[in-house]
Amino acid sequence: MTAETQTPAAGEAAQTSGSCCSPSGSCGSTGAADVQVGGVTTVYQVQGMTCGHCEGAVSGEISEIAGVESVKAVASTGQVTVVSAAPLDEEAVRAAVDEAGYELVGTV
Repeated sequence: MTAETQTPAAGEAAQTSGSCCSPSGSCGSTGAADVQVGGVTTVYQVQGMTCGHCEGAVSGEISEIAGVESVKAVASTGQVTVVSAAPLDEEAVRAAVDEAGYELVGTV
């Protein structure tokens, strides 16, 4: 098995092909091994998460918001860390958290 790499021409941005992620990097992954380069990091406080299933539900809904690059929810603290290309509309985050069945308290 061989890997193909392409070197971008001067002034061109490098792009990966064959990835499961969209060009924005949004693939719904919440793993700690996610590489995060640039972007805006916001920590939200969410009420009602008690387990891994809760974390997955909240992460899954928030990851559907346009511009979200990664989401990490921690039930024990109620904190959800979101990395996005630009600041997110808090009402969009609130709607996503509500859809998952939890309550957005605000930002930390």
